Amino acid sequence: MFKELAAAVLMLAPGVALAQVEQCTIPHNIPRPRPDLPSDGQPKRVLPIGGYTLAITWSPQYCAGKSGGRDAFQCDNRKARFGFTLHGLWPDGEGKDWPQYCRATSILPRATIAKNLCVTPSAQLIQHEWAKHGTCMSANGQPIRPNTYFDRSRALYRKLRFPDMAAISKRGSITAGALANAFADANPGFRPDMMRVTATRDGWLDEIWLCLDKGFRNARCPAHQGGLKPAETLRVRAQ
Repeated sequence: MFKELAAAVLMLAPGVALAQVEQCTIPHNIPRPRPDLPSDGQPKRVLPIGGYTLAITWSPQYCAGKSGGRDAFQCDNRKARFGFTLHGLWPDGEGKDWPQYCRATSILPRATIAKNLCVTPSAQLIQHEWAKHGTCMSANGQPIRPNTYFDRSRALYRKLRFPDMAAISKRGSITAGALANAFADANPGFRPDMMRVTATRDGWLDEIWLCLDKGFRNARCPAHQGGLKPAETLRVRAQ
C-alpha cells in the first residue's frame, strides 16, 4: 500500500514529468538506414565491459543544430514532439577505452526500428546504436539479439522521471550541478555524481549521461568520463 501511495504522490508532484515523448505517431514510410560500420577513426574494439552509460539527448537543442535540420521526423513534424530522447545504452570498458563494433551486423528489421522510433526518433541512430554498442553486449556468455538490446534500453529510459525543463529553460542559465540535483530529485536512487551533464561548445544543454554498473544499477560515474564540472553554467533551449 505504501509503495502504491508513493507512486501516486510522485505522479502528482509538480515539476516531475513521467515521459518526455509528448506526441509521436510512427510514420508509414520509415527510412531504411544505411549500414553502420567500423572505420579507421572508429575501429572495432572488443574489450571487457566494466559498466554502462545510458545517454539521453535534449531534443530541442539537437533540432536547433545543423543535424536537426536534416531530421524531419524528430524536428519538423506536427505528429511528433520530444523533450529528452534516448540516445543509447553504451557498454563502458574497465578503463578509459570502451568496446565498440564488436560483431558484424545487417540492417535492422523495420519492425525493430518502428518499435523504438518514439524513444529514439531516428532510424539511422537506431541502426548505429545497435552496430556500435549493442553488438558488444552479451547475456549468459552469448551475444544478445537486437530486440533484447533495445528492450533493455527502452526499459531503462522509461523508468526515468524528468524535472520541469520548461521552468529551467526560463531561468536563463543554470549550473550543471543544479541541473544534476534537479534530475536526482526527480529520480530517487540517483545522485548527482551518478550522471554527467554535457553541453555544446556555445554552452547549451546537449545530453545527460547516466552511469550504471554491470548489473544496470545506478553507479557513481568514473572520473575520466568527462562532462561539465558542477559549477559550470549552461543554458537550456526551450521546447
